[in-house]
Amino acid sequence: MPAEPHLSPMPKDWQRALAVVAHPDDLEYGAAAAVAEWTAAGREVSYLLVTRGEAGIDGLAPRECARLREAEQRAGAALVGVHTVEFLEGHHDGTIQAGTALRRDLAAAIRRHRPELLITLNHHDTWGGVRWNTPDHRVVGRAVLDAAGDAGNRWIFPELVDTRGLAPWNGVRWVAVAGSPYPTHAAEVGPGIDRAVASLAAHGAYIRGLRGPDQDPHTYARTFVEQTLRTGGERYRGRPTTLFQVFPR
Repeated sequence: MPAEPHLSPMPKDWQRALAVVAHPDDLEYGAAAAVAEWTAAGREVSYLLVTRGEAGIDGLAPRECARLREAEQRAGAALVGVHTVEFLEGHHDGTIQAGTALRRDLAAAIRRHRPELLITLNHHDTWGGVRWNTPDHRVVGRAVLDAAGDAGNRWIFPELVDTRGLAPWNGVRWVAVAGSPYPTHAAEVGPGIDRAVASLAAHGAYIRGLRGPDQDPHTYARTFVEQTLRTGGERYRGRPTTLFQVFPR
């Protein structure tokens, strides 16, 4: 596949990022290699999960699944240099509701973390025009894009100031969407690849629940991550690459 000249390098003039996704492992499937490179360069990246992925493993009760997947997410994040991992309350795996409650929670998080870069996962209807995307991914991705503006407007959710002391934050400069079928930017990766593989492999219970009890998480993670980055590189400069659709603010 020839390189796509419209792809630009990811912005580098930022220090703080907040990654917001629906479930544990969403970032490991889409952006972890780039995150590993950014944290190694001294940038600060925090994770915010809308749910604990409690509906993600058939045969495992939601409460136990939530506990397990939260632990896997924290372990996987640490492997790519992310040590702040937060989970929202009141939103449920598989049935995340679009609307002001979610936007308010995300705007509050953005005001607390004050990122210059927001990261989320594919909010479009499909993955590459082939597979239908899940409702949670679509709802959360769109809400992140909306909340970037909400966070900077003092007259939207004024209770965030009045009752929680969260002043508006207009410092978000970009929202980067991993896994989008319409990429605009590319982050070349190298040393971060092994850390990204380990980060996905840390979700061992989920991988076995998804792929079968005999699936080796590390083998699966290596194959998936390297293939994804190789495909990204084929669309850019031929080197392993994570692709993003970037919306400037």
